[in-house]
Amino acid sequence: MPLSTWLKAGVTAAAAVLATTTAATAAPTSESSAPSPSAVVTLRYDDSRAGGWEAAIAAGVASWNASVDNVELVEAAPGTRAEIVIVATTGWPQATLGPVRPGGRQVRVELGSQAVAQGYDKTRIAAHELGHSLGLPDTKPGPCTQLMSGSSAGTACVNAVPNATERARVESAYANGAAASIPADGRILVDIP
Repeated sequence: MPLSTWLKAGVTAAAAVLATTTAATAAPTSESSAPSPSAVVTLRYDDSRAGGWEAAIAAGVASWNASVDNVELVEAAPGTRAEIVIVATTGWPQATLGPVRPGGRQVRVELGSQAVAQGYDKTRIAAHELGHSLGLPDTKPGPCTQLMSGSSAGTACVNAVPNATERARVESAYANGAAASIPADGRILVDIP
């Protein structure tokens, strides 16, 4: 066989091997190369002992669920363990400072009617106290635009939506399983003006 035939056959074989190797090691498709979003951390709450606060709790939960991408608050099914226990009390609102973890230490949110009697908004109270469970401390004194300013924003404030800084802090605390490595503070924060 002439040399030119051998060269053509060798080039053809090399091209076939190269094409096969390239196809096998090609860059992943855009679907598989896209960064995976942080896993959503699901936290269950039990509000079975928070009579009279159901609408405010639902609105506070909806506010957090709409504001952060990697945490979802869901109502616990009857008879199952919840990470956040919400109760109605006659005192001032208070909550355990988190961040609470799935399956971790149970935290308590007390929605106090004393604040409502003073004129504070129930939905803002519920969203604020849930913010404590998610790891946010008070930011008092503060403006109404800061959910965690709590009672210091005054009774006219009805904002129940966390601001960009508050959202970012919660997202950071729960990013890529970070909440599992951040110890829950555990302090009880009482929201008295």
